[in-house]
Amino acid sequence: MQGSSRAAAAHGQKALDSALAGSGQLGGREADGLAEDLFGIGAALDSSATLRRALADPSREAGVKGDLVRHLLAGRVSDTAVTLVAVLAGQRWSTERDLTDTIEEHAVQALAVGAERAGRIDRVEDELFRFERIVAGSPELREAVTDRRADARAKAAVVAALLDGKAAPESVRLARQAVLAPRGRRFDRVIAGYLRIIATRRQQLAATVTSAIDLDPAQRERLAAVLTRIYGKPVHLNVVRDPQVVGGIRVQIGDEVVDGTVLRKLEGARRHFGG
Repeated sequence: MQGSSRAAAAHGQKALDSALAGSGQLGGREADGLAEDLFGIGAALDSSATLRRALADPSREAGVKGDLVRHLLAGRVSDTAVTLVAVLAGQRWSTERDLTDTIEEHAVQALAVGAERAGRIDRVEDELFRFERIVAGSPELREAVTDRRADARAKAAVVAALLDGKAAPESVRLARQAVLAPRGRRFDRVIAGYLRIIATRRQQLAATVTSAIDLDPAQRERLAAVLTRIYGKPVHLNVVRDPQVVGGIRVQIGDEVVDGTVLRKLEGARRHFGG
């Protein structure tokens, strides 16, 4: 985001934090309902260029845009959702897309808060990550959920077959959102974005760990503890099993990669000896 949008998003974040941690504290169901409202509002804006321009237009007064939000949404979604979107619309945005991106991000955060209060947030992170890896590992499945020409009901059916009754409700909802409303982004990047939003909300880092074998709980706990000491904040591990690495592990946090695999060492030796 550019300068004015960053300031606008920061202002909106304060409003969201206040709503999620107010005197009454939204419970899990209320947070889920807020997320659903915000996803619906984002979809409406994505489908209407006229409405999107009206709410993101920097030349319009904040009060006028807030009144428009209340006129369109009051009685159709929760008062909390109306207030949040009115606050966002009242800011100055560099692009229309920044406004809709922020509404989507707030929806993901609300869903994450609901999952956390229900004691399911770690499960949601793990399930979303595994779902993306399953899709990535199957060309047929990847085509089924990413083909823009495919029927939305068919895509939803794929998600249902894979996750319904097997994953947390928040995982299913985010997977459906990623498949049905990618908003021009690649599926893997949508899921990565959701996981990044959740990690930021939880004030932790997410590490992708690639290992030749599955790590047992004790190994995961030790590795997480080491990474937490190094980075100074909690680290959630997403483990990928890849026999091709031969041995050792590869850890990626954001753009930083620590590669301690045997394969990497063999490649380094081969380059050193010119073979």
